[in-house]
Amino acid sequence: MAALQPCLLPYNQLRTETQSPDPSRHPAITPPTPTSTTPRVTFFGLFQTCPHTPQGPRRTAMPRVTISITAPGTQADSDLLTLELPPGSTVKDLKGFIEADTNLPSASQSLYLNGQPVAIDTQTLEDAGIRDGEMLAVVMRAAPRQNRTPGRPSQPDPEGVRQLVLNNPQQMNKLRQGDPELAAAVNDPTRWRDTYAMRQRQAEESERERQNQIALLNEDPFNVEAQRKIEDIIRQDRVVENLQKAYDENPEVFTRVHMLYVNTEVNGVPVKAFVDSGAQATIMSPDCAERCGIMRLMDVRYAGMARGVGTARILGRVHHAEIKIGGAVMPCAFTVMEGKDVDLLFGLDMLKRYRAKIDLEKNALCFEGQEVPFLHESEIPRSFEEAEMNEPTVSGPNGEQIGAKTGAVRPKGAAQAGPSNAGASSSSSHPAQPQAQPAGPKAPAPAASNSSFPREHIQQLTGMFGCSEQEAIQALEMFGGNVEHAASFLLGG
Repeated sequence: MAALQPCLLPYNQLRTETQSPDPSRHPAITPPTPTSTTPRVTFFGLFQTCPHTPQGPRRTAMPRVTISITAPGTQADSDLLTLELPPGSTVKDLKGFIEADTNLPSASQSLYLNGQPVAIDTQTLEDAGIRDGEMLAVVMRAAPRQNRTPGRPSQPDPEGVRQLVLNNPQQMNKLRQGDPELAAAVNDPTRWRDTYAMRQRQAEESERERQNQIALLNEDPFNVEAQRKIEDIIRQDRVVENLQKAYDENPEVFTRVHMLYVNTEVNGVPVKAFVDSGAQATIMSPDCAERCGIMRLMDVRYAGMARGVGTARILGRVHHAEIKIGGAVMPCAFTVMEGKDVDLLFGLDMLKRYRAKIDLEKNALCFEGQEVPFLHESEIPRSFEEAEMNEPTVSGPNGEQIGAKTGAVRPKGAAQAGPSNAGASSSSSHPAQPQAQPAGPKAPAPAASNSSFPREHIQQLTGMFGCSEQEAIQALEMFGGNVEHAASFLLGG
């Protein structure tokens, strides 16, 4: 009889049996037929094989690790992955498990443990210091680009695209708005092919530069500034995608919406009034008040400054004058204010007083049984539209310019006439202002030139809210150069 090796279990938890266990006490256990009187060890009355018996050693627990994934541009980016690994696994095996779960190529994976790279694939997890419960970081390196050039033949055929544009008026209109130069070449196959190829090269170079920049930033994934730049690149990509989606699915938002005007008479003088339910009071320009002969009735005690979206000087108030809209003659009060691009602004005070309704379905101003039609685009004075044409713009894709106030899109090169026209219109429509204006615009100019903020940010704020450059700079300084917060402050002020 072979000698029984000792089993290191507490003595009071062991008992020696020479008979088979009672099946009624242990129904889940089918005891083997005893062949000898060799004792068996039972733990708390349950059959348990001693580790020294021929059945073999107990299984070792599988180490569990958690993986944090950084893979920009993939679905697995920012995911957390938990893996149970077989004992004796190597770093290469770990990368293979990650690839199997995420489809991220193991050749592009960089592993980091506690901020230190795990570079030797042949090391076991134990030798690499990866133990049960560890947290690892996986950063994807930029994929090789050898396959980008062979993919170019799959791009659309230039001649096929040209025929598609010629046969589709909607595509032609979209092309005229987005790329006038390419649209001008649509009837010349040779010129179209050259221009189209140039556009493709420009797009590829732009994408290549963007990917190279991301690759350089990814080389140091734990650099906070690099991660911030990557986040900004991704955010800009989302903005461009959102803009392109609007171009494709909702292009009417980029067209200029003409404002609502009606024909009126003030003191017997015809005036085209701008209906504005967002204006608190009915406002008239000084020139219009002179033409209507009511300037002599202005009460200068009501002079002051109007503050809201920008500032304007109030000269006074005409408490009572007759205005005729349609067939109705009504008394009206006018606030005489400088700095407005329209002669008469019919505000909320008079709209509420006469219970007027802006009916866009009928395209009319309705009140007291009257339906006064709004003016057609061709009837709106050109001088009123010039203020919108000369509005500041922000750059859009493909060289377009987008109006900062109206959101209207101008094709590439169309915005060049804006500054020259702006100067001409301001000098012709306001001849008395050149003497008064030099002190105004020149005062904030040095502050703008000496400012550390980009010029386009300052122009964007001044164009959107009608504030001075100095006010825009102060708002940017208050919010550390954040244009969105500065715009919210100016809008609320």
